[in-house]
Amino acid sequence: MDRLMIALALSALIAYLTTPLARRAAYRLGAIDVPKDNRRVHRKPIPRLGGLAIYAAFLAVSLLMMDLDLQMLTLLGGATLMAGMGMVDDVRPLPAKLKLLLQIGAALMVMAGGVRIEFITNFLSASKPIVALGPLAIPATLFWIVGITNTVNLIDGLDGLAAGVAGIASLSLAAVAYMNGQPEVAVLLMILAGASLGFLPHNSHPATIFMGDTGSLLIGFVLASISIEGVIKSATTIAVAIPVLALGVPIFDTAFAILRRMVNKRPIMEADKGHLHHRLLAKGFSHRQTVWILYGFSLFLGISAIFISGASRTTSIAMLLVVTLILMMAMIRAGLLKRTS
Repeated sequence: MDRLMIALALSALIAYLTTPLARRAAYRLGAIDVPKDNRRVHRKPIPRLGGLAIYAAFLAVSLLMMDLDLQMLTLLGGATLMAGMGMVDDVRPLPAKLKLLLQIGAALMVMAGGVRIEFITNFLSASKPIVALGPLAIPATLFWIVGITNTVNLIDGLDGLAAGVAGIASLSLAAVAYMNGQPEVAVLLMILAGASLGFLPHNSHPATIFMGDTGSLLIGFVLASISIEGVIKSATTIAVAIPVLALGVPIFDTAFAILRRMVNKRPIMEADKGHLHHRLLAKGFSHRQTVWILYGFSLFLGISAIFISGASRTTSIAMLLVVTLILMMAMIRAGLLKRTS
């Protein structure tokens, strides 16, 4: 437990102290987020590249506290690729196709180190609760890593939102890993949690710096990769559902965004003001209130994931259905399927 707390505190301290350096780098490189459209909620230019501090903290503490085996080296290599791509994109936007190819490349890198989704939960059979994916393991893993990477990127729309949600998700998954006898995975998740939370004081409303794609793509990639090794690979009947719950806010928000655009016959990749944080702001909640409401959602889902991971098959499935129903009702109530302008 002491090692977990050291990992959390040390990465938080490094992220907090290096964020001002990232801010200077952003100004020097011209990585400034200028509000050019009505989707942005900030009204003055804000430097990006805060993700550099998150990356520095995650990399430094990982090198210090983790065993550098092939799996760890490929994870750090993929994380470096994602942070580097994000940094370039924050300075001068890259083509979407190139970003997708680089994300796939980073995913293939960690898969070469042994990180793969090899089986999934079979809710329909108590006698055969686990189904091996076989040759489908590679596309399933690619879909998971690239998908989660981009869901975290999509919720980075309010001051402190992505960093706080990522911190809560990382802490939740760390608790699950520790409870399931995976202390090394728990330490790695605590490093990521500390890096995210250490950046948060600079990013809370009113933010003095944004994490940018440098941070959001890095966090999403690392969370997706670690959750496979730490939770999905564990032989539990509800394994895949645990990280889905812990990352429920960005996953459900993205799923509803895709469904909403299909219902409204709009391009799936088209940006709009229909995300959950936009809807809450439109209902009259302040910037801070909206962020804290979404923190509350994330905390509820994270705690639910922890309880479900330790429950019996029948109980865990029943709890999962109830939690999913509650979340879907809340998001429908927020108007996530309504047409946006």
